[in-house]
Amino acid sequence: MERICVYCGSSPGHDPAYRRAAREMGEALLDRDLGLVFGGGSVGLMGTVADTVLDGGGDVVGVIPEALEAKEVAHGGVTELQVVDSMHERKQRMVEHSDGFIALPGGLGTLEELFEVLTWAQLGIHEKPCGVLNAGGFYDGLVSHLDGAAEEGFVSPAHRDLAQVDTDPAALLDAFETYEPPTEPKVGPEDT
Repeated sequence: MERICVYCGSSPGHDPAYRRAAREMGEALLDRDLGLVFGGGSVGLMGTVADTVLDGGGDVVGVIPEALEAKEVAHGGVTELQVVDSMHERKQRMVEHSDGFIALPGGLGTLEELFEVLTWAQLGIHEKPCGVLNAGGFYDGLVSHLDGAAEEGFVSPAHRDLAQVDTDPAALLDAFETYEPPTEPKVGPEDT
């Protein structure tokens, strides 16, 4: 692995645990000499994780749509900032530049990005690890929902496990190092 994509909020959220988790994520990337790919903003948790990696001398690639360049305040200090035409192009570029994906706390965009890469993994479009950093219990409800979808037969257990969950960035990256994609059929009746 060379770079990890981190999806997270352009807001810091209310709980200081979220910003702390963003800093810890950046530090964990630095400890492993992994670059960061992120949404390109300088504000919120996006700015915190990027600044942490940059302050430690790490490589940071930001990808931001032209329409959000001002709203998310494009980060001027990154190693490489790619300004693209659309959200679709942003997500595609982030996937192309990354060897794994981690969602920190965030809003609708963060969830949409996470579920797209999980769906692509389920369909075999990529075989990269996907994770959720459950800082301050932010994703407890989502984890419960995913578990319930598997229990109710809407997602196979192997595909439920595509979303690796931990509260510790280092442990999540450790799990990424040993990740092996599921060998069962990409989509079965329980995944539709």
